[in-house]
Amino acid sequence: MQFDYLIVGAGLYGAVFAHEMEKAGKKCYVIDRRDHIAGNIYTEKKNGINVHRYGAHIFHTSDKEVWKYVQNFAEFNNYINCPVARYKDELYNLPFNMNTFSKMWNIQTPAQAMEIIEKQRREAAVENPQNLEEQALSLAGRDVYTKLIKGYTEKQWGRDCTELPSFIIKRLPFRFTFDNNYFNDPYQGIPVGGYTKIVERLLGDIPVELGVDFKKAVKEIPAQSGEGTVFEMNGNTFEKVLYTGMIDEFFDDCYGPLEYRSLRFESEELPDVDNFQGNAVVNYTEREVPFTRIIEHKFFEFGKDSETGEPVRGTIITREYPATWEKGMEPYYPVNNDQNNAVYEKYHALALEKKNVLFGGRLGLYKYFDMDKVIRASLDAAAEELGK
Repeated sequence: MQFDYLIVGAGLYGAVFAHEMEKAGKKCYVIDRRDHIAGNIYTEKKNGINVHRYGAHIFHTSDKEVWKYVQNFAEFNNYINCPVARYKDELYNLPFNMNTFSKMWNIQTPAQAMEIIEKQRREAAVENPQNLEEQALSLAGRDVYTKLIKGYTEKQWGRDCTELPSFIIKRLPFRFTFDNNYFNDPYQGIPVGGYTKIVERLLGDIPVELGVDFKKAVKEIPAQSGEGTVFEMNGNTFEKVLYTGMIDEFFDDCYGPLEYRSLRFESEELPDVDNFQGNAVVNYTEREVPFTRIIEHKFFEFGKDSETGEPVRGTIITREYPATWEKGMEPYYPVNNDQNNAVYEKYHALALEKKNVLFGGRLGLYKYFDMDKVIRASLDAAAEELGK
């Protein structure tokens, strides 16, 4: 069969693009190298709990159009992200707010908190930060940096804060109110029943083939018209490709591999424990603790089964370990330092020459996206492709 588009990647970006193209009358075919759709937002139900297999995903946006769009595919609950940070035996609310400062310094008013932070910033005496540690000290002072930033950041990036560039922390938002809502966006929540259903509904009747490696399965061949090329897989031909995999891999690492950070997840079912930590997300900010956070999935849906509304007995937790990415591992975070960005620009120039290939998503564009930004970018790419 002849298709207009081969969508490489059944994650959120690819699914939104495919949906918009099909809606416009184009024929799409979707492949993914994993054994499931929905990419990193994949959720699977276990023991009445929707488990986020690839880490916590909390939907939040200030884009009203995106919020309306996503609600066509799921009902959202009113979950608000209020993570807790654990440093040794001390617990702190995040983001940095008056609950954090009150616990840290036994103070009561915003004026007291501001005075302590300003005093510690002056003591740090950093005028021109040369690394992340100096930048954080110049913004937050010693106490907040030591207890809530240093260890967590070093685990996340796999190196000392003195070895990380200062631009990683451009600013540190302090909230001098007793407000634990991590995000400022007006629209927030978790899809009832998990994220996988969103992608299922986006893809609808579009053919999807899983466990397919694009580089091994798809060939670029001359078009029958004699002009240009098309892509071929199993006798099917495709006029264009939307590629959401690693852009460096697409071009066979011709300029060298880009750098990524990876993650490893260890999940544990606790049938005899109804409440392990009292919160969906608890961050562990000491570097000596090897994982960055523990997720207790049931609390994304308030401890209830999304289908029956009944309280769920037992619980499931996931420990999240940052890891140095190597070939064959899943790339999660592009490392957007100057060196990698310069290499990406070379790949981007090659991408612009491929008139029948579009690149999208965090790996195709070598850029970290929140979920709402993924949807916005995909909608915009589809509109541009359709000439809207």
